[in-house]
Amino acid sequence: MSSSPAEVHPVDQRPPLPKLTLLGLQHMSIMYAGSVAVPLVVGSALKLDAATIALLVNADLLVAGIATLIQAIGIGKLFGVRLPVVAGATFTVVNPMIMIASQYGMQAVYGAMLASGVFGLLIAKPFAKMIRFFPPLVSGTLLVVIGISLLGPGVGLIAGHDTEAPDYAKPANIALAFGVIAVIILFTRVLRGFASQIGPLLALVIGLVAAIPMGLVSFKGIADADWFGLASPFHFGPPTFPIAAVLSMCVVMLVTYTESTADLVAVGEITGRPPTDSDLARGLATDGLSAILGGAMNSFPDTAFAQNVGLVRMTGVRSRWVVAMAGGLLVLMGLVPKVGAFVAAVPEPVVGAVAVVMFAMVAVVGVQNLKKVQFSGNHNTFIVAVSFGVGLLPAFSTNRFGNSIFFQHFPSWLQTICGSPITVAAIVAFTLNLLFNHLGKRREPDVLKAP
Repeated sequence: MSSSPAEVHPVDQRPPLPKLTLLGLQHMSIMYAGSVAVPLVVGSALKLDAATIALLVNADLLVAGIATLIQAIGIGKLFGVRLPVVAGATFTVVNPMIMIASQYGMQAVYGAMLASGVFGLLIAKPFAKMIRFFPPLVSGTLLVVIGISLLGPGVGLIAGHDTEAPDYAKPANIALAFGVIAVIILFTRVLRGFASQIGPLLALVIGLVAAIPMGLVSFKGIADADWFGLASPFHFGPPTFPIAAVLSMCVVMLVTYTESTADLVAVGEITGRPPTDSDLARGLATDGLSAILGGAMNSFPDTAFAQNVGLVRMTGVRSRWVVAMAGGLLVLMGLVPKVGAFVAAVPEPVVGAVAVVMFAMVAVVGVQNLKKVQFSGNHNTFIVAVSFGVGLLPAFSTNRFGNSIFFQHFPSWLQTICGSPITVAAIVAFTLNLLFNHLGKRREPDVLKAP
């Protein structure tokens, strides 16, 4: 006997094609700026020419689209968490890539990335077994830190990326961003049904239109872009595998897994389908696979994007097929540069305004997780306080470009691990939870039992 539509879990429901396309476009628009920022930053730091940077951007979008499709749809028992998870290039890889390229060349960058992808596949299942050590106390703390720390990049999109630039924090840019946020608030309050669900996308479009007379929109890139473009594998030459580079990238993979675990658990909480150990292992293995694809296709390792987790929470759209559509659109953008150039024409203050709301929603999901925690008769308050305090230190010690400099005088491998507030908070919260709630005397449970 076949199941009725009412019995289908919201995660597995497929909206009609028009709605599916618009909702998928919304997910893609939310993650685009954050994802392409990685190749732009790496390319600029390594002084690559414009054509090579464009190649990196296209490859980045293509691999992110493939990883997103796999996460949403799945491949057997091997890959894909089968939740509405959007994959995108992780910022954790930026500094290691720049350092490896400076010392050994781009061939070593992609050789190390390939090796780290294989390492990621090998450890995905053992890493997923640790999910029991990520109760709401840990995952909630980590999600709050993720949301707060990502506000820094959001500020960069709105005000500018160089605090010493003459046009930093232009009133016009800030006014445009606040206007977009006001539109999101208005739409959330007055719109209903599907119109409310695509409120952020509508705000992006309105922001784009408003930015045209302000001189913030240039369509020249669309005319200059090719209709079709696909970089050949190993564009920079045969990969090489220096030991130091490989170890550095493997550390990046561990950091990526820590971040993705928190996001996958959060999506499970939001959608009402908490991931099992096997689900989590398939999701993490997809991150590892993305590093292998990135190593071959001149791209980057991917992680679950927190802003899209916030979008799921804000809109209430839980369908993984919506995210699959976003993945398909990303693949299209990776193969058709003109499409990517059109989306890239949206000014950063507009994208940043929407991103700030999404990042804050991630923090709110973390607060909701922490509401499940028992804070009396134990040390959980202390655990959260120390995790916040220590974890956010790198986020509040930055240079003029917004890069963390808190650990700048430490060895490069330690900078890779501790340069991200997310990683520091994860290590601290995970360790303190073990110390106070699992080792020695048994304490009160983390989660309150239902009455």
